[in-house]
Formats: sequence, structure tokens, C-alpha cells
Amino acid sequence: MKKSELRELYQMMFPDYPDIVTVAQLQRMLGISRHLAYDLINKGSIFGLKIGNAFKIPKVSVINYVMERQGEGNVG
Repeated sequence: MKKSELRELYQMMFPDYPDIVTVAQLQRMLGISRHLAYDLINKGSIFGLKIGNAFKIPKVSVINYVMERQGEGNVG
């Protein structure tokens, strides 16, 4: 994906969320369970950095995940 495309998507997708999101925010963004959110992070499907007891997820990682899954028909 080109930087210009990513920049456009970044402005359009999830505009109400900060640049770094929590697992709870990830759940709301994708409409998934807490269990699936942790599975996606632990499998490396979505990059998450563990800081203390919590994961911090760059919003761009969520956007990349959604765009890669486009056309596959499911999130899991």
C-alpha cells in the first residue's frame, strides 16, 4: 500500500479514535469480542505493544488489518 493511500485511509477510517488504541477500543472498532481481540494480537495479525499490563495498538495496524482482510468475508 502506498503512503498516499494509507494517509487517505487513515483520515477516513476510525476518525474518532486516537492514534494508539486500547484492546477495548479495538473491540469497538472491529465489533469483536475481547477474546478475539487478544487472539488477533497474540497471533500477530494486529500489532500490539505490551506496556505494563496493557496492550497499546497503533491505529494504522488496525487499518492495515482491515484492508488486508477486505474481500475475505470475515474478521477472525
